[in-house]
Amino acid sequence: MPKALNRRARIWIGGVALLALGAAGCSESGKGDAAASATPAPAVTVTVTATATETATPAPAPTVTETKTVKVPGPTVTTTVTKAASSGSRSGGSGGSSGGGGTKATSTCSIRSNAGNCYSAGQFCRNSDHGAVTTNASGARIRCSQSGSSWRWTYA
Repeated sequence: MPKALNRRARIWIGGVALLALGAAGCSESGKGDAAASATPAPAVTVTVTATATETATPAPAPTVTETKTVKVPGPTVTTTVTKAASSGSRSGGSGGSSGGGGTKATSTCSIRSNAGNCYSAGQFCRNSDHGAVTTNASGARIRCSQSGSSWRWTYA
């Protein structure tokens, strides 16, 4: 009894058979081409007509711009603070006058907000003010220092 072929051998034999059939088919296809080439092919004539139209557009006229510089003075802000009379003794403070009640003090904030107001402790600082020192409206010194991930005005 003959031994059965394994799967690999069967696949190899099938591939060789397909190759042989393909080769036989190619040799037959060449015979049909001789008959097809004997008949004359119709001639194709293509005529192309192109029309170009150009429209001229005038160049844009120059634009005349007149610039006026107007100087407007910025707001001048003067803050007046009236201190209330204190009863009893004072325990040390961070600034201000040590005089009695009813005195007027005009603050001299060297750094002001974009709106023209004095900064106070706890407000955010501008990038240009990092590390700067100024006074708030009551005359106490404040410094722009980093607080966590942001910059704020704190008492100096």
